[in-house]
Amino acid sequence: MQFAFFPSRTITLYLARLFVVRIVAMLAILVLVLMMLDLLGTSGDILAAPGNGQAELWRYVSLRVPQLIARFLPYSVLLATVITLLTLNQNSEIVAMKAAGMSAHQVLAPLFLAAAAVAVLSFAFNERVVTRATETLKAWEGASFGPIPQAEALRSNVYLTDGSNVLTAATMTGAGTGLAMQDVTFYNRTADGTLTRQVRAERATFADPGWRLENAESFEVAPARTSSVPAMVVGEGLTIEQIELDSVDPDAEGFFELRRSIEAYERVGRRTSELEAKWWHKLAGPLSAVLMPLLGAVAAFGLARSGQLFVRAIIAMALGFAYFVVDNAALAMGSFGGYPPLLAAWAPFFLFLLIGETVLIRTEE
Repeated sequence: MQFAFFPSRTITLYLARLFVVRIVAMLAILVLVLMMLDLLGTSGDILAAPGNGQAELWRYVSLRVPQLIARFLPYSVLLATVITLLTLNQNSEIVAMKAAGMSAHQVLAPLFLAAAAVAVLSFAFNERVVTRATETLKAWEGASFGPIPQAEALRSNVYLTDGSNVLTAATMTGAGTGLAMQDVTFYNRTADGTLTRQVRAERATFADPGWRLENAESFEVAPARTSSVPAMVVGEGLTIEQIELDSVDPDAEGFFELRRSIEAYERVGRRTSELEAKWWHKLAGPLSAVLMPLLGAVAAFGLARSGQLFVRAIIAMALGFAYFVVDNAALAMGSFGGYPPLLAAWAPFFLFLLIGETVLIRTEE
C-alpha cells in the first residue's frame, strides 16, 4: 500500500484535469439555463424603462451572471464529483487504482486539491467581482432599471426606523450631510404600530435634524384624505450615523470591508449577528467546494456490475444537497439570532465533514 497522500504525479494531474473540466462544463450548463429562465421573468421590467433595449439586457446579464456563478459553483463541484467518479468506476479505473495499493483517500486526493483551488478562486471572485456586481445590480433595480444616479455612494431599497415610524427609499446617494434619498415613503405610526399617515415624496435631504421631503403627497388614514405638501420634515430622530450604519449590505461588501462595518456597529452597541454570520459565511461558502468530493465519494467505489451504481450516485447527490439545505437553514437561524454567528456559518461544514469521513472510512477504508 502507498503511504503518500497523493498518488503519482501522472495520476494526480489526470484526475484533477478530468475533475476541473467537468466542473467548468456543469457550471456553464447551470448558469446558461438559469440565466435564460431569469431573463424570461426580468426582461419585461428591463424593457419597460424608457430608452432601454438590447444593450440593457446584456448589461443585466453581465451583472447577474457573477451572482449565479458564485451561488451555483458548489453545486457544480458536487455534480462534477459524481459524474467524474461514476465515469472512473464504470471504466474500472477505480478498481485498477485500488488494486495498485491506493487507498480511498488517495484516489480522492487530486479531487480535493482541485476543489481547494476552486475554493480560493471562488473567494477571490466573490471579493473582486460579485460584490461590485451585486451593488450595481441592486442600485439599478432600485432605479427600476432606469439611469442610476451618479454619486459618491449609492444604496438601494433603504429601510429605516425612527421609533415606531418607518422611512423607506428606493435609492440613497451621497455621504455625510450630502445624503439624499429618492422615491421616499414615510409611514407615521402610533406606538402600537397602527398606521396614521403615509407620505410619499420624490426626494428627501438632510434637514439637521430630520429629513426634508420635497413635493410630498400625504395620505391621512382616519379621514381618508390626500393632500399635497411642497415640503415637510420627518424622522427627526434619524441621524446621519444611524442611516449610514443601516445602509450596510453584506452581500455588496467585501470580506475586509464588512469586517469594518461590523466593528462600527459594535462601537455604537448595534446588533451584529446577521452581519457576522454573513461575514463568516464569506469563508465557509467557497470552502464548501472542498467538501463535495468527500460527500460524492460514495459514487466512486463498489463494483459497477453489481447494479448499485445508480443507487450510489443518488446517495452521493442526497448527501451533497442535504449539506446545502442545512447550510442555508443554519445561516438563516444565525441571521435571526437563533444560533451564534460562528456556529451558524461553520457547523454545517464540520458536521458534513464528519459524516463524509465516517461513510468513507466505514465503507471503503
